[in-house]
Amino acid sequence: MDVKDFYYELPEELIAQDPLEKRDESRLMVIHRDSGEIEHKIFHDVLEYLNPGDCLVVNDTKVIPARLLGTKEDTGAAVEVLLLKESTQRGQTPMGYSRVWECLVKPGKKMKPGARVVFGDVSNPVLRAEVLEVVEEGNRLIRFEYEGIWEEVLDKLGEMPLPPYITHKLQDKDRYQTVYAKHQGSAAAPTAGLHFTEGLLEEIKNKGINIARLTLHVGLGTFRPVKVEKIEDHHMHTEYYELSQEAADIINETRKNGGRIISVGTTSTRTLETVGKAQGISKAEPEKEIKPASGWTGIFIYPGYEFTVVDSLITNFHLPESTLIMLVSAFYNRDDVIKAYEEAVKERYRFFSFGDAMLLL
Repeated sequence: MDVKDFYYELPEELIAQDPLEKRDESRLMVIHRDSGEIEHKIFHDVLEYLNPGDCLVVNDTKVIPARLLGTKEDTGAAVEVLLLKESTQRGQTPMGYSRVWECLVKPGKKMKPGARVVFGDVSNPVLRAEVLEVVEEGNRLIRFEYEGIWEEVLDKLGEMPLPPYITHKLQDKDRYQTVYAKHQGSAAAPTAGLHFTEGLLEEIKNKGINIARLTLHVGLGTFRPVKVEKIEDHHMHTEYYELSQEAADIINETRKNGGRIISVGTTSTRTLETVGKAQGISKAEPEKEIKPASGWTGIFIYPGYEFTVVDSLITNFHLPESTLIMLVSAFYNRDDVIKAYEEAVKERYRFFSFGDAMLLL
C-alpha cells in the first residue's frame, strides 16, 4: 500500500496545543464498525459502551523529563540532549554513578565521540556526559555521570519532551502523564490514556469492568515520519514492553467469559498483539491462555493484519501518513477511517496528543 493512501487534510488550528482543564471532558467519536454509525459524545460517556465483564487494558508507563539542556565543556556551546533508550550499562565513577543512554542530540555534528557536556551549574554540575559513539540514524550513545538518585537528577534538570507539533509550554507537567502512570521509561505519553480520571476509572470498576495494566515505554520513533512510498518497506522502531502474570490472568479470565478486550491506545494494542502473535493466540480459541512476557517489540500493524487479542480500541486522532493511523486503519478499514477523520475535521475535533478521542467498537 502507498503511504499517501493515509493522508488527510488537517487545518493547523485543530492541533491541540494545551490539555483541557478536565481530562474526561474531551470529545469522543464513537464508531460502530459493524454498521458504520458514528456518534459524537463526551469522553466520560465511554462508560455507556463498556459492559460488565469487559477488560480495559491500559499502559502504565511514565514519561521521564527526558529533555536536557547542557553546555559543551570545551566551547561553552549550548547542547540539547533527548534521552531515548537506556542500555544495561551502569557503573560507579569518581563522581558517583553512571548510566548509558541512546540519545538524540542537537546540534549533532559537533557532538563527536569524546565530546563532553555538563548540565545545571557549569561551575559545579550535578550531571556530566560523554559521547561514546555514533549509532543508528545519527543518534549518540552517551554515558552520564551523576551524584545521588538518577530520577531526582532528571526531575531537577529535565523537561518533558513534548511532540514537535506542540509549541506551547506545558504549565503542569502532570498533564502529560496518565493518572495511572507508574513505571518510568517513556519519552512520550501514551496519549489515549490522558482522558481518564481517577473518578472515571472508579466508575468503570464499579460497573464490573476489569482493568489490566501493562507497560510499553514509548519512544520518539512513534513520531518518526514514514519516508518510504510503500508502507511495507517501512522499518519500524522498537520499544520495550512488559506484560505481568496479573495482567495476563485478568485478560485470560475476560476472554474465557466472553468479555471484550478493550485496548487503550496504540501502545497497549502493539503490546497485546506482539504477545498474542508470538504465543499463537487467536480469537477462535478464547480458552488458550496468554502468558506473561517482556522484551522489545518492533511490530508494525497496517491493513491486512489479523488481530489476535484486541476487540475494541480507544485512541486519539493521529498524524496523516503515520504508522498510528495505519494501525487504526488495520483495525477498521482505511476508507472508513479516512472518512471518520474528515468528519472529525468538519466537526472541529481537537487533534493529536492533547486532542480528542475515538472509540472503535
